[in-house]
Amino acid sequence: MPQVKRISMSLEEDLLRRFNRQVSRQGYPTRSEAIKALMRQSLIEGEWKGDQEVAGAITIVYDHHRRGLAKRVQEIQHHFVPVIASTQHIHLDHHNCLEVVVVKGRAGRIQELAAALRSIKGVKHNALVMTTAGRGID
Repeated sequence: MPQVKRISMSLEEDLLRRFNRQVSRQGYPTRSEAIKALMRQSLIEGEWKGDQEVAGAITIVYDHHRRGLAKRVQEIQHHFVPVIASTQHIHLDHHNCLEVVVVKGRAGRIQELAAALRSIKGVKHNALVMTTAGRGID
């Protein structure tokens, strides 16, 4: 188990009160756990900004009846094969499909893929969930 270091902080009373409410709402057992989660999130954002090896998921929702749309989604994915770990296609209803693209690779390339998918006319929603490949985040 890694060695734990204690730190202290000085905060405005109102900021601490608001943070304590959020800690409680989000179900963290302690303030320390909530602060560690915020620190990890900041480190992960740094990985993405630094174009490091990262992981994530891109989701898109589109009408598969729209002419050529599903084919265009696949064509774009074929241009990004090195960063695509897997895809899952879910039929939401008669018209709408959800595509989940699990990705791993350089942050910049993954962001290019997300932008290419987002730019397809007829895509109703696109979201990129950015996470870490796990190195250096404990």
